[in-house]
Amino acid sequence: MTGNGAFDKSRMPSRHTTVGPERAPHRAFLYAMGVTEEEVAQPLVGVAAAWNEAAPCNISLHRQAQAVKHGVAAARGTPREFATITVTDGIAMGHEGMKASLVSREIIADSVELTMRGHGYDALVTLAGCDKSLPGMMMAMCRLNVPAVFIYGGAILPGRFRGEDVTIVDVFEGVGQHAAGHWDDADLRELELIACPSAGSCGGQFTANTMACVSEAIGLALPGSAGAPAAYESRDQMCEKSGEAVMELLKLNLRPRDIVTRAALENAAAVVAATGGSTNAGLHLPAIANECGIDFDLYDVAEIFRKTPYIADMKPGGKYVAKDLYEVGGVQVVIRELLDAGYLHGDCITVSGKTLAENCADAKFPEGQDVVYRVKEALAPTGGVVGLKGNLAPEGAIVKVAGIAPEGQTFTGAAKVFECEEDCFDYVTKGGVQEGDCLVIRYEGPKGGPGMREMLSTTAALYGLGIENVALITDGRFSGGTRGLCVGHIGPEAAVGGPIGLLQDGDSVTIDAPGGTISVDLSDAELEARRKAWQPRENIYGSGAIWRYAQTVGPARRGAVCHPGAHGEGHVYADL
Repeated sequence: MTGNGAFDKSRMPSRHTTVGPERAPHRAFLYAMGVTEEEVAQPLVGVAAAWNEAAPCNISLHRQAQAVKHGVAAARGTPREFATITVTDGIAMGHEGMKASLVSREIIADSVELTMRGHGYDALVTLAGCDKSLPGMMMAMCRLNVPAVFIYGGAILPGRFRGEDVTIVDVFEGVGQHAAGHWDDADLRELELIACPSAGSCGGQFTANTMACVSEAIGLALPGSAGAPAAYESRDQMCEKSGEAVMELLKLNLRPRDIVTRAALENAAAVVAATGGSTNAGLHLPAIANECGIDFDLYDVAEIFRKTPYIADMKPGGKYVAKDLYEVGGVQVVIRELLDAGYLHGDCITVSGKTLAENCADAKFPEGQDVVYRVKEALAPTGGVVGLKGNLAPEGAIVKVAGIAPEGQTFTGAAKVFECEEDCFDYVTKGGVQEGDCLVIRYEGPKGGPGMREMLSTTAALYGLGIENVALITDGRFSGGTRGLCVGHIGPEAAVGGPIGLLQDGDSVTIDAPGGTISVDLSDAELEARRKAWQPRENIYGSGAIWRYAQTVGPARRGAVCHPGAHGEGHVYADL
């Protein structure tokens, strides 16, 4: 700050576009958009919204961005709004479009980076709703390392179907009910018409709400910002506060990499486990860590999952939706309970300028409710998500056990192998599944897909059939809405010759979630013989964004990232 209270731009990125006589043409472009000379002299703050009309997850983000801009302007900043893409998983699900989903995370991060670099913005507020846009925005914040705040667009309100709260996952599972003959066309239509009654992201503790909870736990979002549904006006007030907060971070020069430390990542993983969150956190936390130059892979995430109790009874494994968690105090209640029990690092700094413990100091555990439990009365002693290793997954795998009875967490069955999700979906919906099947969907990993598709259409249809003692394993991934014994992220993936690519129909596969193992009953010699006979498989993507992704993407264990992250950088954008 200068003596008169104005911001000193001499070390800010916008000095390259707004300061000095040689920048007169650059300033002229800003004046053409109604920016005043006073506003040009202020810090330029990027307001990046993943707004589009693809799905309800994103539809309110443009409105919320206006509230962010009011907050920035009130604190003597000049907001510059821009948009980035979103691929909405619910609509991309179950067909070739899902190959674009995880790729979109990288495109979101890259496009925010390029917009900020190209125009010399000094700080950043990001708004996101659908699954991949949340980690994509947080990755961009850490990559650029300018003062930045994340704000979630909010969850959808629950639908009401025959006296029960429902989410979009109930509709996916309804497809299985329909295929099994339990429902007719009229039943399915009744559900689909009322399942999604408002703007907002899918309502259970699926990937979007999981990563929204992460945003608070990791410290990149203001306390309390993850909770309110998208339709609530209080969300706009939180957006305005986020705009004000980023200006305070500029004064303090407090940056994302000051906040996202290894301890903060461990906090985030613990909150995922405690809420029975999405297995996709096992991809996104390592990807965020990569942007900060921190080694934090699937094994590290799984270790936190293993020792964190499961205390929030959230869908899909439990009973409640995001609105219910908000109404009992939000993720701050979970954080405070874990802090008091010694499961979190309370001294981590956050975008509020306070520590995580200070942010939650006033949170009170709500009595007379069963959405969140005390640690001493946990739903399960270990987290709702578990990491696995074994001869079928030397680089690891992941499974969500929230809501699965202890006796259902071990399984041995005969492999039924499919080379893509569509073939397995047909097998499930046409009545082929038998008790004891271990459905194997391969060549769906980051390289092999390409794009590492989610399998919600298949897993939900399988669950809807109601068949017991069936497992599904894949080198792809799952929606946060998946439930049942479904193992994903198996690495190495089939496309690079991993053991999952060597399986044959009838091989005996054993999953032991409590023991943390997944194996196939084959000797090392047999696996090696099959490996020598294995041939790489071509896919149909010979050009375009998905081809380019396949050339650069790394293993799921390290977040399926496409560049070296801070380990390889020669500069930090904020210091140029």
